[in-house]
Amino acid sequence: MINTEDFIKRLQKIIGYYNLSASAFADNVGVPRSSISHILSGRNKPSLEFVMKILSGFPDVDLYWLLNGKGNFPSLEKSNSKKKIEQTEAPLPPPYQNISNQEIDRVIIFYKDGSFKNYTN
Repeated sequence: MINTEDFIKRLQKIIGYYNLSASAFADNVGVPRSSISHILSGRNKPSLEFVMKILSGFPDVDLYWLLNGKGNFPSLEKSNSKKKIEQTEAPLPPPYQNISNQEIDRVIIFYKDGSFKNYTN
């Protein structure tokens, strides 16, 4: 069984390491913002699903460290992944900027719930 108070401290360390707000962290992990708030306040305990979402969203986090505090954070074998992500991400051009001379025929927006909107010219 994990110590919830220590887990909260490690979760706060992760959030601070990536320089995120609790809301931004929740968005990145894919959980409701209230879930993060409830865990950080000690009201709720983290579920296995929550832990797995942290691990998949943040590769520098080691499972054993997250649960038990033993090991390293960021993970020594994965420590360069944050730098790689920062270096490979390029800002998207503003929507008003024409990328090519071609005319846009349609735009499709996909939402996480599986729905989409189709806009045609």
